Amino acid sequence: MSDADTPDGGLTRWQSRALAVLAGGVAALSLPPFEAWYAMFPALALVTILVARSATPKHAFAMAWWAGLGWFGLAMHWIVQPFFVDAAATGWMAPFALVLMAGGLALFWAVPGWVAARLTGPGAGRAMAFAGLWALSEYARGHVLTGLPWAEPGHGLIGTEALALSALGGPLALTLVVLLLSAGSAALYLRTGPALAGLPLAAGLAIGLIPWAGPAPAPTDHLVRIVQINAPQHLKWQRDMIPVFFQRALDLTSSAPGPSGAPDLVVWPETSLPTILRDSETPRARMAEAAGDARIIVGGQRYAGIEPRNILALLAPDGEITQVYDKHHLVPFGEYIPLRGLADRLGLSGLAQQMASGYRPGAGPGLVDVGPLGRAFPMICYEAIFPRYIARLDRPDFMVQITNDAWFGSFAMPYQHLALARLRAAEQGLPMIRAANTGVSAMIDARGRVVEALPMDVHGVLDVPLPAALPPTPYARMGDLPALLVALIATALGLVAARRAGVH
Repeated sequence: MSDADTPDGGLTRWQSRALAVLAGGVAALSLPPFEAWYAMFPALALVTILVARSATPKHAFAMAWWAGLGWFGLAMHWIVQPFFVDAAATGWMAPFALVLMAGGLALFWAVPGWVAARLTGPGAGRAMAFAGLWALSEYARGHVLTGLPWAEPGHGLIGTEALALSALGGPLALTLVVLLLSAGSAALYLRTGPALAGLPLAAGLAIGLIPWAGPAPAPTDHLVRIVQINAPQHLKWQRDMIPVFFQRALDLTSSAPGPSGAPDLVVWPETSLPTILRDSETPRARMAEAAGDARIIVGGQRYAGIEPRNILALLAPDGEITQVYDKHHLVPFGEYIPLRGLADRLGLSGLAQQMASGYRPGAGPGLVDVGPLGRAFPMICYEAIFPRYIARLDRPDFMVQITNDAWFGSFAMPYQHLALARLRAAEQGLPMIRAANTGVSAMIDARGRVVEALPMDVHGVLDVPLPAALPPTPYARMGDLPALLVALIATALGLVAARRAGVH
């Protein structure tokens, strides 16, 4: 690539790449734990300018890819953490995992840049076409190869008042707000210079600050006790520590009720049952004794025939198993290895699996009948990042997520995971109970607001009433279709504008 291919004749190839990486990294500061969401709009406007001014599709691809590398490299740096749980065995893989993941996901930014440059000449029209294609690519990222809708541009707005807009169009609506306003700023800059380019950025700030949501839903009469055990991953499955953490969970479950009285439901985190489900009669009896008259939701493991499953079990007040939900969307390379036959021959296994040869997926999403509390939509860990599964079922009364984020440290990933749980609640208009092993355990209301939470890396309980559900949101009724139409229209308008600019 020659210097003539760069967005400004004065920039060398490596200077333009460094600028793109910097812009992507600054934009990623919008995500937890930083939540500098206001930096995202100008940073992504710069990325759009770099793409829109590229002289060739190849250069547009490169600018978007390097920006994506900066975004995903910072946003998902926590992917290295699981490799250091057993650093002697797997620590050497950590840098490769980060580079491969960030570089692979950056393709979902780069391909729209290449397509936009193939279809349009440099200029403002390309900026808008790129934004629409970029939004469509982000939607595709949630589905391709089982999907990974994590660290989307719209997720930078979860910590703002704009979260309420997800009830209208889901996560894609938030991404469209970010990308279209950033592209609008880029287009004005390319057409008129910097004088008017700040107007869309100001609109972005306003959208993040204006209180869009209504009042908090009233609490119900049902009290939930959320148990945070805080079992560090490197100790969690050591033989002498398993009974220690189980006793801790029992003590937390049986602790004195607060002023609101005894709980109706107790929720333990993912894989907190200390034995395989079929061998759990004694632990379940002890759990029932600790919980009194409350039902219990607990994460565990079982065999369905010879297939190992990661499960959520509902226990009656006497400890009997009343319902079991098998996790159906497993974590690639964590709970299972793709191309299992080849992986078995090579001796490879998933980092997070606890049972030989990894887990097998369950039949699909389902509902759990929790008696007077109503029907719950269960999600185990990773499943809560996907908005699409709940639409397959009759509308539940609330959602439950059990998770073990101890694999990923305490700095960024647990807070990003919590943010995605908030997004699920806001887009559906349903409260969510979230029990996490090391944190962040929380009760989230149907507006996506955290009612109460436990901090990271402590053990304790939350006794909190279950908030009421809201009526079905527009997103719950119509799904992604409206936002997809907006993305397609934005792409088409950008292409038309670019064509007209080329004619003149």
